[in-house]
Amino acid sequence: MNNLSNNLSGLILLPRLRVQNANAISGPLSWGFPSSTAFTGFVHALERKLKQTGLLSDGFAGVGIICHQFEPQVSQPAGRRHKVFCLSRNPVGKDGGAPATIEEGRAHLEISLLIGVRDYFSDTEGQYLAEDLQNAAYGMRLAGGSPLYRPGKRYAASWHTVAGNVADDTATFRKLRRRLLPGFALVQRDDLLKAHLAEMRLAAPASTALDALLDLSRLNFDPVLTPASEAGKPDTVDWQIRKKPGWLVPLPIGYAGISDLYAPGQVANTRDASTPFRFVESLYSLGEWVSPHRIQCFEQLLWTQEADAENGIYRCHNRHAEFISQDSTESQTSTQEQNHG
Repeated sequence: MNNLSNNLSGLILLPRLRVQNANAISGPLSWGFPSSTAFTGFVHALERKLKQTGLLSDGFAGVGIICHQFEPQVSQPAGRRHKVFCLSRNPVGKDGGAPATIEEGRAHLEISLLIGVRDYFSDTEGQYLAEDLQNAAYGMRLAGGSPLYRPGKRYAASWHTVAGNVADDTATFRKLRRRLLPGFALVQRDDLLKAHLAEMRLAAPASTALDALLDLSRLNFDPVLTPASEAGKPDTVDWQIRKKPGWLVPLPIGYAGISDLYAPGQVANTRDASTPFRFVESLYSLGEWVSPHRIQCFEQLLWTQEADAENGIYRCHNRHAEFISQDSTESQTSTQEQNHG
C-alpha cells in the first residue's frame, strides 16, 4: 500500500468554518450533509486560485471533512409528522402572480477541513500559505453556501509539517485531532456495503447494491423469538431495532457518464463552451461518521478525486476502509505468530 505521507509536505487546517445556507440536497435519493464532491470541488477551486497567484506549484492532495454542527433549515407543519424545507418566497411577477417555487434544501454548517499540500514549505512559509488560503476561502462558495468570517485564534488556519516517518507523523496527528473534537469525520465504507450485499445475496440472489445501500441506511425492526418458559404456552415475539456497525449514511460520491463525451461547444447551452461535455447521473456509496479520536492517521481522513474519462467515471475516494483492513490483517498475523510461538 502506498503511503500518502510520502507525497505530502504538510497539512493545512481550516478550523470551525461557519457556512451559511449550504446545499442540503446533494443527490436524487437523499438529503442532509453535503456530498464529498462539494468539498473536493471547493479545495480544487482554491488550488486553481493559488496557482494563478504563484503560491502553489504541485497543489493539494486531498481534503478531510469534519462536521461539528449541522442545522438543517426545516420546519414541521402543524398536524403533520414529516418535516419540510424552509423555502424563500420570490417576488411577485409582472403579471401579479406568484412565480413557481423551486424547492431548495439549505443547512447551516460548522466544519473543519484538513487539506494535504504537496509543495514543500518551511514552517513559516507554510503558516503564511495557510493564512492566504483561509482569506481566499472567505470569498468563495462552499457547497453553495457562504463561509462566514470568524475572528480569534481558535478559528485561525494553521500549518502542520509532515515529516514522512510514521513516528513523527503519528505524534503530529495526535495533537492535531484534538482540535477536531468534538466532531465527526466523514469517511467511506464501501467495504461494509460489499460485505452486506454478499450476505443479502445468500438469501436473495437477485439483490443489488442499491438494495444493500437502502437496507443499511434505513431503520430496520427484526423479530426476536423467545421460547415459552412453560409447556403449553405460546412463544413470544419481540420486535427490536437491528444494530448497525456504525453511524452509516448513504453518500453521493460522484458521477457516472450516461452519454458519449462530446467535444467543446458541440452541445448547446452548456456552462463552459471550452470544456468537453457529458451527461451523467449520481454515484452512491456508503459513508460513516467517525469520531476523530478513533482515527489513527491523517491518510484515513483525506478525500481525493478520481477521473476515468474512458469509462465515464468521475468520483471521490477515501482510503479509510483500506487502513482498517490493513490493521485487521496485521493483528491477525501477530496473533497467529504468538500462537505458534
